[in-house]
Amino acid sequence: MSQVGITGAPPDVSFYDGGLREEAPMNHLQVRDLMSDVVVQVQGGTPFKEIAHLLQEYDITAVPVVDDDDRPVGVVSEADLLHKMWGRSEHDTAEDGVAPRPAKAWATDAAGLMTSPAVCARADWSVVDAARVMARQGIKRLLVVDDEQRLVGVVSRGDLLRVFLRKDQAIRTEIVEEVLVKTLGEAPSAVQVDVAHGHVVLSGLLSSRVAVPVLEELCRNVDGVVAVEFRPVREAETETDTAEPARATP
Repeated sequence: MSQVGITGAPPDVSFYDGGLREEAPMNHLQVRDLMSDVVVQVQGGTPFKEIAHLLQEYDITAVPVVDDDDRPVGVVSEADLLHKMWGRSEHDTAEDGVAPRPAKAWATDAAGLMTSPAVCARADWSVVDAARVMARQGIKRLLVVDDEQRLVGVVSRGDLLRVFLRKDQAIRTEIVEEVLVKTLGEAPSAVQVDVAHGHVVLSGLLSSRVAVPVLEELCRNVDGVVAVEFRPVREAETETDTAEPARATP
């Protein structure tokens, strides 16, 4: 008998261990901030047509397959179901120049259809970590599991893109307070920070201990930033701007 469920709960561990790089100390949004914790799920015995109905009913493109303890064992996507539409006999041999029909084309339940193992994430991963794993693995979503590796959510590429809806003022505030002051120890007035549609323009005179590439990289690591441009100001120009205006002599 098939079992279909919708699970929900708060988060954390992963089956993926691809050597995530340490990021600069930015306060990135975490997977738990963007994931959906209401997840349509099936078990290995769920029939083909029931999975197709679920994808249509909930307007989703894939569904996780879990074991009796709610631990993900795979994912069934629309692409997996479409293998059924080849229209050839199970006993047909491969034609010249035509790839043989995959085994899952004959599958009738989730266990035979699924892509396994499932690629999972922790809820405390940053959005940068999650995006990097999706890119490396060539997948559209990550299943989110807790300390017991039980399914608690799912995060998609569309969810991650929500970071670019962040307001420009919030981006500017983080760059000034977290990057310039807290991380680099610069005075907030040392660099003028302008942000428009996620495009950051920095202009000013940095102290000798701060390299421009470092500043630019730290700014790129701020959630919502699309591009960064630094426009240096020469010291002579700074002194001219701050000097007392000359007084006319009678």
